[in-house]
Amino acid sequence: MAAYNYQALDAEGKKVKGVLEADSERQVRLLLREQKLKPMVVTEAGNKGKARVEKGDKPSFMQGSRHAAVKISSSELCLITRQLATLVQSSLPLAEALQAAAQQSVKPKVKGMLLDVRGRVLEGHTLAYGMAEFPKVFDELYCSMVRAGESAGFLGKVLEQLADYTESSHHSRQQMTQAMMYPSVLVVFALCVVGGLMTFVVPDLIAIFENTESELPILTRGLIACSDFFSNWGLLTFAIIGGLFFSFKMLLRKPSRLYRWHQLKLRLPLIGGVIRSSDTTRFASTLSILMASGVPLLQGLKIAGEVLTNRVLRKSCAEVAMKVQEGGSLSRALASTEQFPPMMVHMIASGEASGELESMLERCATNQGRELDAKLGTLMSAFEPLIVVLMGGAVLMIVIAVLLPIFEMNNLVG
Repeated sequence: MAAYNYQALDAEGKKVKGVLEADSERQVRLLLREQKLKPMVVTEAGNKGKARVEKGDKPSFMQGSRHAAVKISSSELCLITRQLATLVQSSLPLAEALQAAAQQSVKPKVKGMLLDVRGRVLEGHTLAYGMAEFPKVFDELYCSMVRAGESAGFLGKVLEQLADYTESSHHSRQQMTQAMMYPSVLVVFALCVVGGLMTFVVPDLIAIFENTESELPILTRGLIACSDFFSNWGLLTFAIIGGLFFSFKMLLRKPSRLYRWHQLKLRLPLIGGVIRSSDTTRFASTLSILMASGVPLLQGLKIAGEVLTNRVLRKSCAEVAMKVQEGGSLSRALASTEQFPPMMVHMIASGEASGELESMLERCATNQGRELDAKLGTLMSAFEPLIVVLMGGAVLMIVIAVLLPIFEMNNLVG
């Protein structure tokens, strides 16, 4: 059985949309007619192609796309994972758990995806196989953990760990967004204030001194030059900056340039530390969950490396996996790259010696998370006052440049 999206007309002529599970499009149309609905569009959820339309009907749109194009938000993924974990741990059969999760979803896209995964399960495939058809929703980490949980016989526990992981990742992203929101608004506001002063206010004030025969102070002359530049070339300047930014993004499409750019970011003060802490936290947390789910260490290292955002750290993780494959220990392989924090390396070495690598990796993730929060706090506490000082300094320079000629005129009159 598969999931089908449909668009139909009810008895009053109103359009209704939804998802039904059936063996074929023909069966979907029969089910709709039994519900006194006139089918207009019926497409298999996730399949690309033209929908079959009832003769005489002209739908406003055609629905359907490939499985790979299906994408949902991180909050929706958190909710789905938590629902499945709760239902599976309640000893509910997997197909019924997927059916219940689909019924609780209000979005047709999510409902269709879950019913399609259920159809694969009813056909005899594993849950991981069905989820792998939606790579933009269930990534390699997700599918690998589900596959390990199914093979080991503790899918409910793995789904619960995945629910905790997805919720933690979603919370971290929200924290990062909230932390950057205030400085971003402050920067935009400061630029708008200074740009408005230079374009609209300063020219009117400076016009007072244009007819004076005395030479204006150098600060005032500089302000006049800046104001003229903003008035005449402001839009062109912003267009050039936008073009340079776009060109820079295009240059970074080449892997070698992108790698050098990521190297530079790691060397930047404060920012480099935040990037390193963020990626190493993600690495330790991912590897801990994978190993706790029964995924082998070598496979876990390869998957954990894919979740890293910095290309330098990702390459280092690949080197670590190669050395572990050759028989080396994880701690020594991490230390040889000189990219991972020493405290993290020592804790992993201790975990290997005591046979508690999984729990030690979890502690590493917790410690790295705390360090990341501290570095973010330091960065924000330094950045926000800096923006205020720069904005205040710019306004002060404008005020002084305007007042200096007035003071000189008063001295001459005196």
